[in-house]
Amino acid sequence: MRTLFTILYFSILFQSLVFANQPHEEYRQILNLEGNWKFMIGDDLGRAAPDFDDRTWETLHVPSNWENQGFHGYDGYAWYRKKFVLSPNYKEASLVLFMGYIDDVDEVYVNGQRIGHNGSFPPFFFTAYNAERRYIIPRGLINFNGYNTIAVRVYDAQLDGGILSGNVGIYQHIRDLVPDVELEGYWKFQTGDNKKWASPQYDDSNWYEIMVPGFWEDQFRKNYDGFAWYRKQVMIPVSLTGKRVVLMLGKIDDLDEVYINGKLVAHTGQMYDQPSRNQADNEYSRQRYYYLNESDIVPGKVNTIAVRVYDIGRDGGIYEGPIGLIELRRFVHYWRSR
Repeated sequence: MRTLFTILYFSILFQSLVFANQPHEEYRQILNLEGNWKFMIGDDLGRAAPDFDDRTWETLHVPSNWENQGFHGYDGYAWYRKKFVLSPNYKEASLVLFMGYIDDVDEVYVNGQRIGHNGSFPPFFFTAYNAERRYIIPRGLINFNGYNTIAVRVYDAQLDGGILSGNVGIYQHIRDLVPDVELEGYWKFQTGDNKKWASPQYDDSNWYEIMVPGFWEDQFRKNYDGFAWYRKQVMIPVSLTGKRVVLMLGKIDDLDEVYINGKLVAHTGQMYDQPSRNQADNEYSRQRYYYLNESDIVPGKVNTIAVRVYDIGRDGGIYEGPIGLIELRRFVHYWRSR
């Protein structure tokens, strides 16, 4: 009995220590969006516009499959739309749109701007029916003085279709480690490997876009293993002039190298150009906190962050936050307070 107690004690202690080493975050619902949405089958990207006239559309309950609401046996494209008003009390809040589970593929717009997607539409179709949809709403996108519009483009290949289940609403993302520069959201993304992709002059305009954080299997291609690159251009505020900063890249599966303005500034694991030499040792579970030198970033200008990733198997990519740049002084103070 004493041995069992000892094992349980240290197991709980270990879990507590692991939890203490993770930044605290929670999601608090501020607007419930379950209920009636406008709905129509077919496909037209003009339906994403806030002023699109949907008065003649059908009304469906969300969440629930469309087959049980009159569209029996329908497979293919369809759109959902809903208007909402949000209190000005949340102007400074970090907002996330929860859309539950969607069968099979979705693309979500707020006030006409695409904020996220999962799965891939035809002709390169793959499903993401088992991925919970959580999409960051960029700052400045919400109109706090009137109506806002959510438009959801959906493709269903077979069986049940639509916004099936889960939490649907707008949530406040409450964090105790908030970056000075947010890097969550869409990044440019390309599979393969080319060191020239680290250059700030490289033209990535034809690259795919992928949500960070999030596994690339849910957004780009199922069962892809190997090299891939992420790129993001970001304006560094003048307020960070002369200050040391920490680049937080959350968790990456499996190995990574980070370049800023073409310079290699950090890495986790040992990555070789020859794929057969790359080996993983639980790097996927490590938080990426990269301590930058003052010269690594250029305040007041657009900087290019490029992340080279090698995935050994199963899920891959920058899959968990926090993602952003934070002043070193604030970062150190946070961990001292923990």
